[in-house]
Amino acid sequence: MAEWNAYFRDEDDGEAPEEGEEPEGDYKVTGRDCLVFLVDASKEMFIKGEDGEPTNFDMTMQVVRSVYTRKIISSRGDLVALVFYGTKQSQDPTKSFKHVYVYHNLSELGAKRVQQVDALRGEKGALLAAETMGSDETSLCDALWCCANLYRDCKLRLGHKRLLIFTCRDQPHGGDSVKDRQARTQASDLRETGVVIELMHLMKAGGFDVSLFFRDVISPPEDESELGLQHEPCEKLADLQRRVRAKEQKKRTMAKLNLCLGEGVNVAVGMYAVAVTARKPGAIRLYRESNEPVRSKSRTFHTETGSLLLPSEIKKAQVYGNKQIVMEKDEVDAIKKFDDPGLFLIGFKAMEELKVHHHIRPAVFLYPAEGEVKGSSCLFSALLTKCVERNVFALCRCISRRNYPPRFVALVPQEEELDEGKVQTTPPGFNVIYLPYADDLRNLDPPQTPCASPTQVDKMREIVHKLRFKYRSDAFENPVLQQHYRNLEALALDMMAPDDIEDLIMPKVDQIDRRLGPLVQEFKDLVYPADYNPDNKSAAKRKAEAGGTAEKKPKVAVSEDELRARIQQGTLGKMTVPLLKEACKQLGVRTTGTKKQELMDALVDKLAT
Repeated sequence: MAEWNAYFRDEDDGEAPEEGEEPEGDYKVTGRDCLVFLVDASKEMFIKGEDGEPTNFDMTMQVVRSVYTRKIISSRGDLVALVFYGTKQSQDPTKSFKHVYVYHNLSELGAKRVQQVDALRGEKGALLAAETMGSDETSLCDALWCCANLYRDCKLRLGHKRLLIFTCRDQPHGGDSVKDRQARTQASDLRETGVVIELMHLMKAGGFDVSLFFRDVISPPEDESELGLQHEPCEKLADLQRRVRAKEQKKRTMAKLNLCLGEGVNVAVGMYAVAVTARKPGAIRLYRESNEPVRSKSRTFHTETGSLLLPSEIKKAQVYGNKQIVMEKDEVDAIKKFDDPGLFLIGFKAMEELKVHHHIRPAVFLYPAEGEVKGSSCLFSALLTKCVERNVFALCRCISRRNYPPRFVALVPQEEELDEGKVQTTPPGFNVIYLPYADDLRNLDPPQTPCASPTQVDKMREIVHKLRFKYRSDAFENPVLQQHYRNLEALALDMMAPDDIEDLIMPKVDQIDRRLGPLVQEFKDLVYPADYNPDNKSAAKRKAEAGGTAEKKPKVAVSEDELRARIQQGTLGKMTVPLLKEACKQLGVRTTGTKKQELMDALVDKLAT
């Protein structure tokens, strides 16, 4: 039965990715990711900010809306819930908690939920929230208990569970020690069940003191790479969105490997994809009767008997020396296997040895996995410190997956960087640069072109200096993808028309003209003076002036037999349009069109008669 179960798998499960394509990751816990938004609905959340700033409640709803749309696009299988606490009205599946309003149950997202969150935004949204939920006493213990029930009552298998608390009150119970103690106890029970509790605290008059209550409620960082509790509250929407984006999903490794520094010295590390190319999602086949997704299955049958073949009955062969060598699946796997997955240290080289052209594919990030091997973080940190001090990179052999071919990689050290608020912006670790083999490098013969004069170079240097700006990759969005998702959003939300997008990759011509001024015209005058005449066109022009017209190329005639042979071989399409026209003229074929396919069809019809 094991063979049958292994064989009759869905094609959706996929196969091992090809070289250069990294899989999604190794998950210790399989299941749906869960995210619960626990939002404070007290009156303080609806106080407008200075200078027309949105209320804390409005900022929270905008963040929830952006997460909803992002989840629908990138992680449509995740489960999300929206719960308000401190409300006057109560609504939960068990009807046993007061001042808690479950706005959205823990389930998959859809267009209707996005529309419901949109209704809570702005001034009209504040009025709707006041009418629907209202504001009253707060019991964070009941709110956390209600969230625990949402996790417990979910029938699906859950993976990573996260709870985000949005509030602007550092003392939600007004100093009531009994309620504070109950909330801390309930938060501890939630953490023991594997729920990660995060605080997204918002700005209020007088500041937000985390130490008064919430320090004992939230979860500690899952590992050293996680951002811990940030003491400064969010003042602006962009700051809140950045923090939520960093916390809404668990950071998963592409692979967990052993970095072998020598005989018996191994460091457990995880490989992370820092940036992944965004692509349009693939088309999903639907059954036309019910619009349900169609899952395809593949079978292998015997060509003569038509019987179904088991995997053990299928063999592979390779012709070598006019002989067909038949191999079992295990033998093929053994041939493919070079070594076990891992990183093997070869040596160290100076950073000057690493060239720009050695970068042949996107780099990945290496960080210690303390949970796999104790002491990995200490040894990894010592290796990183020494590489930074001596300005060297580690040269390693890397096999990231089983049956993957080995690659040489350069481990480039990266130091930790903090912003003004002492928040980590760049983590410490190694960037894994995949190096090319000798066969990957080509010797090119560049075309011989005239060299620019020093005056022209100086003028172009001025132009480049004027057009310089600080480049940030996240400042330029793919306009094709943005338009694609706007169109899908408009269809799903029944909008009259999709929102307009700004194509950020288009050059700002007016701004460029203002910056450059007369420099462009001066450069043109230097490169193309008034008496400029390209060398490759002067002879032809002089010949045309002397003879009246330039000599035309002789036409090449194609015989009828050659045309018939091309039609039989299917190579008629390789002929150029002028040759096809000349062939039609020779055979007396009249054509109404001038397109290549029309000429080919006319010739085929003529020669077929």
